[in-house]
Amino acid sequence: MSGASLLQLFFSGLTIGSIYALIAVGFVVTFSVTGILNLAQGEFAAVGALTAASLHMHGAALWVSVLAGTAAAVLLGIVMERAVIRPARRIDLLSVVIITIGVDIVFRGAALMIWGADPLTLAPFTDRPPLHLGGATLDWQTVWTVAISGVFFVALIWFFQTYQGKAVRAAVMNHTAARIVGIRPSRLSFYAFAVSAGLGGLAGTIVAPITGATYDMGLMLGLKAFVAAVIGGLNNAPAAVLGGLVVGLLEAFTAGLISSDYRDAITFIVLLLMLFVRPSGLFGRTAGKRV
Repeated sequence: MSGASLLQLFFSGLTIGSIYALIAVGFVVTFSVTGILNLAQGEFAAVGALTAASLHMHGAALWVSVLAGTAAAVLLGIVMERAVIRPARRIDLLSVVIITIGVDIVFRGAALMIWGADPLTLAPFTDRPPLHLGGATLDWQTVWTVAISGVFFVALIWFFQTYQGKAVRAAVMNHTAARIVGIRPSRLSFYAFAVSAGLGGLAGTIVAPITGATYDMGLMLGLKAFVAAVIGGLNNAPAAVLGGLVVGLLEAFTAGLISSDYRDAITFIVLLLMLFVRPSGLFGRTAGKRV
């Protein structure tokens, strides 16, 4: 295979890897703050993509549609936290995780009823000819995907270095101390679901011009992003970004060098290996047990 073909695979992997990374960070934000593994995370991407695509197809400006799609996902995340997660916090975490699976199914069924089974289209963010680098073609949507994702990753890392971000991290580590200093963990849960839903919705609006928007797109996006989060560690947002890029590049090169039939299988093989070898992730904190 030529160098240009390898570079083309790299661009493809970087694009979808950035999408996985955004959704994976949503997993990490929710899990770090609440201890809940929200398996409905991928549906926020579907809602964002479908909302943006349907609005744009009905005449709304592209950027208005993108913002509205992201906002719709945020609203859905808030409703989920208030109506489902908060009332269920008194039961064990495993039951709450199972509840999120049920929410995922409900969201997907509702999306099918509202938007139907036919894919919707969203225009690319820039209507310009693609770039040509080293014999490979670089679409402007890829540039937008990597750039927007990068901005949000840097902003998130910067936030956790500020006083407010450090306060959030400290409150997550010790809820009792957080209450003493006036920080309510329930409010942190509210913001965690809003932020994670927003990241998912944004990812959906970015990927929709490439793949289209369908009612069931959130299923595989969520599963692949979960693999990315597990690779990096469910308590480490920057590592989840790296995990997303690893999954995206692994998929692209598997499809290009071996066969696209094995693209999904190799991702979940990596997940199983991680769970067996290092369940805390490559950069996750391992917990010791005193005996």
